[in-house]
Amino acid sequence: MSKSKRKLYESIKINDFRELVNRYKILYFNKTAFEYKETPHSKEHIKISYAKFADDIEALGTALLDLGLRGKRIAIISPNRYEWCVSYLAVTTSDIVVVPLDKSLPNNEIKDLIIRSKVDGVIFDSKYAEVFHKLQEDNTNNLKYYICMDQVDGFDSYNTLIEKGSSLIKEGSSDYFDITIDNKKMSIMLFTSGTTSMSKAVALSQSNICEDIYALSQMTDIRKEDVFLSFLPLHHTFESTCTFLYGSYSGITIAFCDGLKYVQKNLAEFNVTGFVCVPLMLEIMYKKIRKGIEEKGKAKMVKFASKLCNFFLKIKIDIRRLVFKEILNNLGGKLRILIAGGASMSKEAIQGFLDLGINLLQGYGLTETSPVLAGENDKYKRAGSVGFPLPGLEVKIDNPGKDGIGEIIAKGPTVMIGYVDNPEATNEALKDGWFYTGDLGYMDKDGFLFITGRKKDVIVLKNGKNIFPEELEILINQLPYVSESMVFGRPCDDGDYKVCAKIVYQEETMKELYPDISSTDYMNIVWEDIKNKVNHTMPAYKYIREIILTDKPLIKTTTQKIKRHEELKLILKPT
Repeated sequence: MSKSKRKLYESIKINDFRELVNRYKILYFNKTAFEYKETPHSKEHIKISYAKFADDIEALGTALLDLGLRGKRIAIISPNRYEWCVSYLAVTTSDIVVVPLDKSLPNNEIKDLIIRSKVDGVIFDSKYAEVFHKLQEDNTNNLKYYICMDQVDGFDSYNTLIEKGSSLIKEGSSDYFDITIDNKKMSIMLFTSGTTSMSKAVALSQSNICEDIYALSQMTDIRKEDVFLSFLPLHHTFESTCTFLYGSYSGITIAFCDGLKYVQKNLAEFNVTGFVCVPLMLEIMYKKIRKGIEEKGKAKMVKFASKLCNFFLKIKIDIRRLVFKEILNNLGGKLRILIAGGASMSKEAIQGFLDLGINLLQGYGLTETSPVLAGENDKYKRAGSVGFPLPGLEVKIDNPGKDGIGEIIAKGPTVMIGYVDNPEATNEALKDGWFYTGDLGYMDKDGFLFITGRKKDVIVLKNGKNIFPEELEILINQLPYVSESMVFGRPCDDGDYKVCAKIVYQEETMKELYPDISSTDYMNIVWEDIKNKVNHTMPAYKYIREIILTDKPLIKTTTQKIKRHEELKLILKPT
């Protein structure tokens, strides 16, 4: 498969975020950019046009410049909301560095990152009022401007600044419009997940992000008629680049989710056609779909219908959405595309969504690469892979072993400038123009990339054999009562490792499957399944030798990645 065949869609390249805002005004003026509700139970939908979005960006940018913040840094922290998006683009198009902060951080870590990032201002949701009131009383930071998205005494008002900027523009101020963007310098500072002291600050330029948007637009069929549901945190590059920036570049409507428990309801309310998510959510969604099918006694019928639909697909007739209309209606009826990234996903779930007529595209990337490095497109997919390198990017395997597995390294215009104030970490990650991801994987003969796990998570046995935890976790997670799992190596006295798994079960499903069995016997049930359904599919050196069973969720980041290091500290803690 040649690279030229992969480039499916014609696209227009933008060089900076100012060109993105101009695109809103020229191409999508009267189209709805955002749709949301004030509360989960509100019947009224608030809709905001691209014209108003662009006006608000320019007004806020003008007001920030009037405060003398050009060349400074401004942090943003809030749940996903319209004001976050306005603030992000107003800051970056005003020659100010934006510092998006994780909305789930505890107050002490917010304070630490405010100090570390040396920001002069912060734009925030009222739920963070307490921490910023305390910071106002503290003299150990650079903060001069506290801008609240809601009306709270003691803080500058976001709405007042919008009004002020709008008035200044009407009076003839051209400060905002006269700025020439340097698209190669740091414009976005993002902290990697981890404890505050260990997290690294990634420096990205507007060119980095715009190059990723351009590459994505050549890969995927995102249409201006699409409505994407936004629920992953916007501070994370996967959501901010793929849903917000690339989505708005394409003219879609972004609908803000009322909360994870309202996802299914929101799919129908907003007529959602797609969303960006992590595989864990899709695995859970697929299990629910499969469970519903089985409860109605339609498993054999659906299996036959899937085979029939796939036969017709071979002769270019697609009847999937007609055949599976009832199932699709439970997902809102309009859902057509899912974009997943961040972890491996079972082949069964992938095929399950495709069989329903929902286009599932997997991708791979890191904050340091703006973020997407590789992905699938509508025409070229391979089960188990994360697709192939995006146009304009090089990806290769460094120092591969006999099995072809080695560290994934990448080169191209989306690779970060470096880590802020951390030359040692920068030099370790960037060598001769190549970014060393810390992820392990291999590429097949057609250029499809397969991820096998994190370099630091691989279990290396005394005999030199490597065990990749994610490979085993995918099998464990397919058990009907499992919500998530983590495979790890427990050190032994002889210097070797014992392969173990911490498994989180769903109590409700367990009770349904085994109504006459006490919870004290769940361990025996799970252990038998591990021996018969997981171990027997593997060579002996990969056998899971010990399990920990719990109904408590694993410790995770805000993008639902398991914090393995923190889990291991708990598991291996001396008693």
